[in-house]
Amino acid sequence: MLELTELTYTAIISFLIVIILAPIFIPMLHKFKFGQTVRDDGPQTHLAKNGTPTMGGVLMILAILITGLTRNKVSSDMAVGLLCIGGFGFIGFLDDFIKIKMERSLGLRAYQKIILQFALAFYIAYYQYTSSPGATHLAVPFSDHLINLGIFYIPIMMFIIIGTVNAVNLTDGLDGLASGITLVVAAFFMMYAMTLVGNKEVAVLAAATVGACLGFLGFNAYPAKVFMGDTGSMALGGAVVAFAVLTNSVLLIPIVGGIYLVEAVSVIIQVGYFKATKKRFFKMAPIHHHFEQCGWPETRVVFVFWIVTVLLAWVGIIAMF
Repeated sequence: MLELTELTYTAIISFLIVIILAPIFIPMLHKFKFGQTVRDDGPQTHLAKNGTPTMGGVLMILAILITGLTRNKVSSDMAVGLLCIGGFGFIGFLDDFIKIKMERSLGLRAYQKIILQFALAFYIAYYQYTSSPGATHLAVPFSDHLINLGIFYIPIMMFIIIGTVNAVNLTDGLDGLASGITLVVAAFFMMYAMTLVGNKEVAVLAAATVGACLGFLGFNAYPAKVFMGDTGSMALGGAVVAFAVLTNSVLLIPIVGGIYLVEAVSVIIQVGYFKATKKRFFKMAPIHHHFEQCGWPETRVVFVFWIVTVLLAWVGIIAMF
C-alpha cells in the first residue's frame, strides 16, 4: 500500500506541474505563432483547428522529467527511460518546429526521422540486452511459455520500438485521443511494474506519465486549447516503449496498446490497397478518421477508443496471471 501511495503522489505532482505550467506555456505558443497547420486532405471539420497552438507535448515531457528525477533515485533504468521519452520527444520537437517554420503539414523527411529513431532504438535495445539477464526471454501472454530471441533480440526490439513510437504518433489525430489512451496504457504498466516485476523506476515513470496525460487532457480534450504535436505523441510512444522494454514485456503492447496497433495497420492497409488497386480500403486513414467520415462525431470516436483501451487493459491484466 505504501508503494501505491507513493505512486499516487508521483502522479499528482506530475499532474500539477502540467496544470501550473499550461496557463503560462500556451499563451507563449500563441505569442510566437506556434500554431498547427492542419492537413489539407484531412476531414474538413478539422480545418477550423488551423492555428491552434501545438508542441504542447513539451508540458508532458517536462512534467515526466521533473517528476522522474525527483521522486526516485536516478538509476540506470530511470536514466534510460527518461532518455527514451525525452529523446523521441526531441525528434518530434524537431518535426514540429520545421512544420511551423516552413508553414507546412510535413516536418522532417522520412529518412531523417528513421535515422534518428534508428539510433535511439539501437541504444535502448542494446542497453536492455546487456543489462538485463532475462531480456532475451519474453513471456508469452496467456501462457507459461517463453520466447528466446537470442542474438536476434536487438534487431527485433528495434523494430518493435520504432513501430510502437510511430503507431502512437499516428494515433494522435483527434482531441484527447492519444493522451487519453496513453493514460490508460501507462496506468496498466504502472501496476504491472509495481506488482509483478518489482521495477520501481518504471512504476514511477508510468505514474508520472499518468499524471502528465491527465493534466494535459484538461487542455487537450475537445475542443482542444493546445495540441501535443509530434513532440508529445512521440514522447508518449517513447514512454510506452520504455515501460515495456525495461520490464521485458513488449508482447503486452499489442494487447494493451491494441488501438495503437489498429491505427498503424489501418495506414499500412490503406497504402498497400491503394497502390494495388488505386482505390481506398478505408474512407480515410488512420482509422479514427474513417469513423469520422462515416458520420461519427469526433468526441464519440475518442470516447469509444478510450473505452476499448480500458477493456484491452483488463485483458492485459488477465494475460498477466
